[in-house]
Amino acid sequence: MNQIPPWQRLLAVLFYLLPWSDALPFGSALISVFPWLIWLQLPALPLLLLQQSVPFGSFVLFLVLYLAVVRNPKVPNYLRFNALQAILIDILLQLLALGFRVLLSPLGDSIVLRTLNNTIFIGCLAVLIYALLQCSRGKEADLPTISEAVRMQL
Repeated sequence: MNQIPPWQRLLAVLFYLLPWSDALPFGSALISVFPWLIWLQLPALPLLLLQQSVPFGSFVLFLVLYLAVVRNPKVPNYLRFNALQAILIDILLQLLALGFRVLLSPLGDSIVLRTLNNTIFIGCLAVLIYALLQCSRGKEADLPTISEAVRMQL
């Protein structure tokens, strides 16, 4: 197997900041209980600022990643794989956030909603830590359904 250069590993790790920036709102209840968790927001702050300062910042970032990285055959496959996997995780989080706003908003601030939010936050944190560890080792993070969908698209 070819050795992945360090610059590709670093870029692959940075791709996963996109889903992390969208997972942070799910952890607001958990962060209010454990204030030291606010430090987990630091890596995503530049991305959050970009998304909020540019109109449709998330969508623009998605298009740039998708068109410039995923669909560009000149970009190494390792980067394309990780970029598309991060995009798919981000889309899943966006759909969950939309579903929560539409379907679960009548629950208000109930214990059920906080539990679901915390579960999604911790699950996303676990998935991203796994992906970051694999990227830093130069390997592809094999997430059961998402990785299969990525391989079908590439």
